[in-house]
Amino acid sequence: MAWGIGGVPRPGSRPADRPLLYLDVDGVLNPLSPSDPARFVRHETGGPAVRLCPEHGGWLRELSARYELVWATTWEHLANEHLGPLLGLPELPVVEFSAYRRRHDDPRFGILQLFESRKWAPILRHADGRPFAWVDDVIPMRVRRQAWPYRGILLVPVPPDDGLTRHHVDRLLTWRRAAPAG
Repeated sequence: MAWGIGGVPRPGSRPADRPLLYLDVDGVLNPLSPSDPARFVRHETGGPAVRLCPEHGGWLRELSARYELVWATTWEHLANEHLGPLLGLPELPVVEFSAYRRRHDDPRFGILQLFESRKWAPILRHADGRPFAWVDDVIPMRVRRQAWPYRGILLVPVPPDDGLTRHHVDRLLTWRRAAPAG
């Protein structure tokens, strides 16, 4: 096994039928202040309210033909409970950030970058060498620099005001690591 970032196998070095697609919620599927608010429907979840675009459910189902979708959000399992049904998604695997404990061979970051980079090591550990794409509104420059040399990673930063757009979906669908549909 080829070692990559820290003590994690090199992304893309482990075969997979489909690459993983890590999905954030807030700022991606639940934008902060969309320029076209009429496209979004407000939902009460028993916790924070969310604004979801019905198109997103169709786009995510389209992406699921080429990717294994995984929640990579601080919503963790609540995403399956509250958001998946609203988007017409089956239960998805979840990266558990709150239960993650740093390891000595995790990628290193400065103390001021730890909070904004808190998802990176758990995502790398979850991927465990499989190719993956990550869609998030917070992908720090240091993470982008670490990922850049690896063809097994596609980072898709999304502006938090408008969230996921068709442009992002098309970028994911054309990534050469994405498995062909059918």
